[in-house]
Amino acid sequence: MDAVVHIGEPWMWAAFVGFVLVMLAVDLFLVGGNKAHKVGFKEAAAWSVVWVSLALLFNVGLWWYLKGAYGSEVADAKAMEFLTGYLIEKSLAVDNIFVFLMIFGFFAVPAEYQRRVLIYGVIGAIVMRAVMILAGAWLVQEFHWILYVFGAFLVVTGIKMLMFAEVEPDLAKNPMLNWIKRHMRLTPDYRGEKFWVRENGVRLFTPLFLVLIMIELSDVIFAVDSIPAIFAITTDPFIVFTSNIFAILGLRAMYFMLAGMADRFHLLKYGLAMVLVFVGTKMLIVDFYKIPVGLSLGIVGLIIASFMFASLWVTRKPVVPD
Repeated sequence: MDAVVHIGEPWMWAAFVGFVLVMLAVDLFLVGGNKAHKVGFKEAAAWSVVWVSLALLFNVGLWWYLKGAYGSEVADAKAMEFLTGYLIEKSLAVDNIFVFLMIFGFFAVPAEYQRRVLIYGVIGAIVMRAVMILAGAWLVQEFHWILYVFGAFLVVTGIKMLMFAEVEPDLAKNPMLNWIKRHMRLTPDYRGEKFWVRENGVRLFTPLFLVLIMIELSDVIFAVDSIPAIFAITTDPFIVFTSNIFAILGLRAMYFMLAGMADRFHLLKYGLAMVLVFVGTKMLIVDFYKIPVGLSLGIVGLIIASFMFASLWVTRKPVVPD
């Protein structure tokens, strides 16, 4: 599937996990993450630039280290795998944003409270991705045929996304949500950013806690799609993990940046579906023809860019003649 060399040395794992913890702490305590406020477009765009820049700098640093430790061939291959995996995961994260918008809209979550929910959503996603990546890496190593299962799953998922792209899920009929409502004591309204309060000696959960549960459940669902997708590019656990985590770390900033104009990218869902079909097909034919990682990067980038521009073109405002 990829180069035989797997590069995840213990110190690399420790350093990266430490970096993630530091950045989460910065986000939580130094950049207003612990204060309720509405995140504006400029703030979100600035942080999006920061996260993307950090991912690219990491890739450059990784390439520089690998070139000295393993040689140019391995360094070039791993850097390309990271970049391709990052682009795929970043693209699939856009679908998360559409679901987040639907959940926040359904529960009428005030804009200033959304930030805290997404912070915990990101932390939960990181933990779940770590567990699923380790499990997936073990499965791929022990059972090569699991790649065909992953590939078929992605193709079927992509086709379903194409067929139901315009269908909006009805949260009011969600069985999990309805079960939670029946079995939890809930406050009738929001209590600031609190997930629960204690009244008359009884703990009551707020609607914001329900929102958090739905966000975490959506993270699980999207992880089921994204983890197989990255294994189509590389089976190196370190590359899989780092590209995934960098995409997740920038998810919250990207949400606030695109939240106000998500309707302008409504065609992007079709592009994401085509990416899944392409990646799944790549996995299914790997033993017959291995699509080069660089070509995969170009194809994925072309698909995403085409549907982004198409969305902007279709939703452009007509020019009113003077």
